[in-house]
Amino acid sequence: MDRRSFVIGSAAAAVAARASFAQEAYPTRAITIINPFPPGGASDVVTRPLAAVLEPMVHKPVVIDTKAGAAGQVGAQVAAHAKPDGYTLLSHITSICGFAEVDRLFGRQPKFTNADFIPLARFVADPCVLVVNDQQPWKTLKEFVEDAKKRPSEIIFSSSGLYGALHIPMALLMMSAGGLKLRHLPTNGGGPAITALLGNNSAVLASSVSACLAQIKGGKLRPLALFGGQRSKALPDVPTLKEQGYDVEYYLWVGMFAPKGTPTQVVDYLRETLNKAAHSDQFKTALVNLGQELDYMDQPAFAQFWEADTKRIVYIRSDERVPFGAFASVMDAVKQAGITNISIVTQPIEK
Repeated sequence: MDRRSFVIGSAAAAVAARASFAQEAYPTRAITIINPFPPGGASDVVTRPLAAVLEPMVHKPVVIDTKAGAAGQVGAQVAAHAKPDGYTLLSHITSICGFAEVDRLFGRQPKFTNADFIPLARFVADPCVLVVNDQQPWKTLKEFVEDAKKRPSEIIFSSSGLYGALHIPMALLMMSAGGLKLRHLPTNGGGPAITALLGNNSAVLASSVSACLAQIKGGKLRPLALFGGQRSKALPDVPTLKEQGYDVEYYLWVGMFAPKGTPTQVVDYLRETLNKAAHSDQFKTALVNLGQELDYMDQPAFAQFWEADTKRIVYIRSDERVPFGAFASVMDAVKQAGITNISIVTQPIEK
């Protein structure tokens, strides 16, 4: 071996060694988890106790960075374009499945797609609950539906935003009730949607149980129906929609994502650490206090679940049904009809 080859080979080995050391040393600084919703929503109330458990495990600060807007799209876009080094993660919910399809539907270039993320773990799959504020007269779902049919487009429901995770279950319920017509008040997230309900700016909301359980226990909100396949342990006296004759089932899940291109060694470390944190007594107790149970999925199962959940997304016109079918067929129907007022609905999710 001549001197030139030896020097080049030694330099390459040194670079490889430094890269290997860098991977092994992760993390060397604070990890940021982007929360794309305002405080008080499902992503926020699940991610904060998780971050508290993660910090002592990674021996570095775990910072929650709230970047709310556009029903969770703003924060997701920031995460999608972040440096894929493991120091920027994204906590998101069910609505991340449909943003790219909405952009395509309106002829826009998607700001990001599922391919821009690596799913790391799912923590909960929380059935939504239909709640009304304490100023409303309805004590049962039947009373609410009957009144809404008498006063089409008068009763206001709030949501986490157009095409967002709390818009979807209301669209499902309205369809199942025979085309019920309600007025929509979109907000910036689950927390503001609850604030609108508590302030009587809206009368009804489909919320995650975790985000509104305290208000239910405090008598500020009244639950009428659960969107789950069975009753919630946190709300055992609240019947499901299926019990009341509506074939609707919907879950709001919370998961963690990393930007595409994050090194495999970092992904493996995060998977292992998130798994330990999620199964800790501290985090599980926090979930119980929120009215939830751990429904954990590691990366392989979560990736399959996310792909299937995305495929279940279909579109309807908000005031008139568009025949269900493959996305391309719906796109054709939408274009031919000149429809611009769209809602997203998803078929029932298998837990």
